[in-house]
Amino acid sequence: MKKLALLFLLLSLTSFAQTEAEDRKAITAVLKMQQDAWNKGDLEGFMQGYIKSDSLKFYGSRGITNGWQNTLDNYKKGYPTKAETGNLSFTIDAITKIEEGAYYMMGQFHLVRDVGNANGVFLIIFRKIEGEWKVIADLSC
Repeated sequence: MKKLALLFLLLSLTSFAQTEAEDRKAITAVLKMQQDAWNKGDLEGFMQGYIKSDSLKFYGSRGITNGWQNTLDNYKKGYPTKAETGNLSFTIDAITKIEEGAYYMMGQFHLVRDVGNANGVFLIIFRKIEGEWKVIADLSC
């Protein structure tokens, strides 16, 4: 009986670790999709990684922006041409589970641009909504 309980515990832990690894892989794929869209100059495609809701919170150098549309509008104002969007890459420093269906990611962004390079850090909160990982809050500076 003890061997059976131990086997069940080991299988449960393995399943738990696989689930978290799968979550991290899916979350990283969202960031990759955003990077690819940005590098094509597709800001609306980039925004598909965010929850399309007024509840989205973006905190940047200009303060807090509430909502998906307002965030997109700010991106369009700040990055109107390819010279401003440039080429985006990310360095992921940590992906940490908060609770079931929620993680935070910490990392760095790097923009190589004709108008001057820009680098900074970010903390993004992801939530699994209707089977998809979406950014619900973004602090980038």
